[in-house]
Amino acid sequence: MLASIVTNYLMGLTIDHAKHKKLWLAFGVSLNLLPLLFFKYSQFFAEQFGWSFDQDIHLPLGISFFTFQALSYLVDVYRQEVKAERNPLNLGLFISLFPQLIAGPIVRFKHIAEQLKSRTVGLPMFVSGVERFVFGLAKKLLIANTLAVVADDILALPQEQISLSLAWIAMTCYALQIYFDFSAYSDMAIGLGRMFGFRFLENFNYPYVAQSIQEFWRRWHMSLSGWFRDYLYIPLGGNRKGSWRTYLNLFLVFFLCGLWHGASWNFVIWGMIHGAFLVIERLGVGQLIIQTPRIIRHVYVCLVVLVAWVFFRIEGLPDALGLLNIMFTGSETATYYSWNYFFSNQFYVVATLALILASPVAKQFSIAPATSLSITQQYARTALVSSLLLLSVVLVSANTYNPFIYFRF
Repeated sequence: MLASIVTNYLMGLTIDHAKHKKLWLAFGVSLNLLPLLFFKYSQFFAEQFGWSFDQDIHLPLGISFFTFQALSYLVDVYRQEVKAERNPLNLGLFISLFPQLIAGPIVRFKHIAEQLKSRTVGLPMFVSGVERFVFGLAKKLLIANTLAVVADDILALPQEQISLSLAWIAMTCYALQIYFDFSAYSDMAIGLGRMFGFRFLENFNYPYVAQSIQEFWRRWHMSLSGWFRDYLYIPLGGNRKGSWRTYLNLFLVFFLCGLWHGASWNFVIWGMIHGAFLVIERLGVGQLIIQTPRIIRHVYVCLVVLVAWVFFRIEGLPDALGLLNIMFTGSETATYYSWNYFFSNQFYVVATLALILASPVAKQFSIAPATSLSITQQYARTALVSSLLLLSVVLVSANTYNPFIYFRF
C-alpha cells in the first residue's frame, strides 16, 4: 500500500505535466496492475500451465479495491477531470481510507477530492454515521449470517442428498445472504465515512426488484459497475463502434468483472453469464421482455441471477454443474432431509424480514432525519439503534460463525 501511494503520487504529477500523457498513463496503469496480477492471479495462471508454487501467496488486505481507486485517480488526472494531488498525505489518505477499503464501495478521487482537503464533522452527521453503521452491522449479523447458516448447511451435504427443493432454497438463501452481507459492509463503510466527515456514494439500490439484467447492474454494486463502465467499457469504444463491437465490449467487461471477483473459472463463468444476457437483451430480447407482465420480468431476472450465483458460491466447476442439474432436473437419489431440519423459528422471522428489506417497501420504514422527529420519536430511535448495537455485540461475542464472503478480494 505504501508503494502504491508513492507510485501513484509520482505518476499523477508526471501525467499532469508530461507531453506524452497517454504513454505515462499506460506506464502508471501497468505499475498498479502488476502487483495485483502477481498476488491475486499468479497461482491461478500457473495452474493453467501445470506449474506449482512451493507456498501460497497471500493477498495484501484490500488490494483489489485500492488498486481500482488508484487507477481511477490516474485516469481522471489524464482526462483532466481532476488536478494531480500535490499533497502526498491527501493522496495517501485517499488510497488507504479504511472504512471501505476491504469491501467497497469503490471511491473515486474526484468524488472526495475536496473532502480530503476540507470537511466538517458535526454532531448530526456523526450521529447519522453511527446509525448507518449500526444498521449495517445488524444486517450482517442478524440477517446475512442467519441466512448463511441454512445455505451452508444444505450445500455442505453430499449432492446426492440434496433434493430439487432444497437446492433452490439454498441458493435463494445465498442470494439474500450475499445481498445483505455486501450491502451491510457498504452501509458500515458509509456510516464510518460520515463519522469522519466523508460522504460516500450509495452502492446498492434494491437490485432484486430489477426488471432486466441491465437494470440489475444499475442497482447492484453500483460503484463497481460504474467503474467498469467509465474506465473500461467506454475506453474500449462503448456502443460507439457498431453493434458487434458493443457486444464484444460488454462480454469482455463482464469477463474481467468475473475475474476481478476471484481467480477462478467459476467467477469468470458468473461474469460471462451476466455479460451474455446483457448482449441478449441488447439484441432485441430486452424490448420483448419489457412487453411482458411485471411478474414475468421479475422471475426472469431472479432466475438468471440465481443460476449465476451458483458459480459464485460453489468453488469447483463440476460441483456447480452438479447443483444446477439438481435445481432443474432433481436428484436421482431421494433425500431423507425435510425443510424443517434446516429451519429454526429465528430463520422464519429473519427470512420474512429479509424479503421485506430487500424490496422498496423498506423505504416506508426508513427513519426520518432527527430534526423532523419529536422528542418521543427521537428517544424511540435511540432505543432502537442501541438495542440493535447491543444485540449485535452479543452475537459477535457468542458466535464463532461469521463468514466473510469477500475475503478473496
